[in-house]
Amino acid sequence: MHVLVADAHLLPHRSRLEAALPAGVTVCWREPGDSRILDDLPEADVYVGSRFTADMAAVAHRLRLIHVNGAGTDKIDFAHLRADTLVANTFHHEQSIAEYIAGAAVLLRRDFLAQDRALRTGRWATPGYDRQIPQPRTLRDARIGYIGFGHIGRTSWKLLRAFGADAVAVTGTGRVDAAAEGLRWAGDTGRLTALMTESDVVVVCAPLTERTVGMIGADELRALGPSGVLINVGRGPLVVESALYEALSAGTIAAAALDVWYRYPGPDGDGTPSDLPFDTLPNVLMTPHVSGVTADTFAARADDIAANIGRLQRGEPLVNQIDRMDRQSGHQLS
Repeated sequence: MHVLVADAHLLPHRSRLEAALPAGVTVCWREPGDSRILDDLPEADVYVGSRFTADMAAVAHRLRLIHVNGAGTDKIDFAHLRADTLVANTFHHEQSIAEYIAGAAVLLRRDFLAQDRALRTGRWATPGYDRQIPQPRTLRDARIGYIGFGHIGRTSWKLLRAFGADAVAVTGTGRVDAAAEGLRWAGDTGRLTALMTESDVVVVCAPLTERTVGMIGADELRALGPSGVLINVGRGPLVVESALYEALSAGTIAAAALDVWYRYPGPDGDGTPSDLPFDTLPNVLMTPHVSGVTADTFAARADDIAANIGRLQRGEPLVNQIDRMDRQSGHQLS
């Protein structure tokens, strides 16, 4: 069996992954975007990477498995895959992202961004010196609204619950046991406006599908209101780009932490994340899709990928195999 790996996040864990593979497996490592990937694919039984295009599918004649090194499969061109090509994903990012969500919620609700900028100019922007600045609130008794309540939502809620917060959630199916999860209520996306209206902090952690693109627009952001904070760790296009920029620039919402974007760079890592100047807004925490990027995350993912390759070689069912029909129809919002 031959494995082609094209994922920069796995490079620090190369030895770990290779040591866990079964005997007889050969591995070729490439940087994402390397033109040689198209030359290598005809000999590959397994491809490990986050992006798989129609051009790649056209030459992957013997490919049995695409293993995404993460949870999202929105960069896989399912329509052009052979019917017998399996797709699997892996997680382990939930603790890292939960820490990001908690940190961003505290930072933005307490206005630490503005205080940092002001103090760099010699101004002490606190209620003690500026009577126009209101005293901020802690997360105790704050209402957290989850759009999507899967691995990330559940793990971050365990963390935020310790602050004394309250929470509600919406998912595509609405099949979340609110009482068992310690939520005030849970429902389907028909209750999205109610969630936005009731919440102080909204955490977007839904998958991107045809059904969820643009699910948060101007009306939903107005419902969140001028004291509300938005944290997006799902995918950028879940939130309408122009509506988000307008809501932040006009003060329709208080602030946002954006770790996922509308444009991504090439292999050199250079490029603006949006056509709109989010970088000019003082109430935005901008991060380059790093909320889940820790050594803990990718070491565990390397183990998962190696284990699934072993299962494939032995003819056993895979763990975290994607239901391709369900993925293409966009039924899930977990």
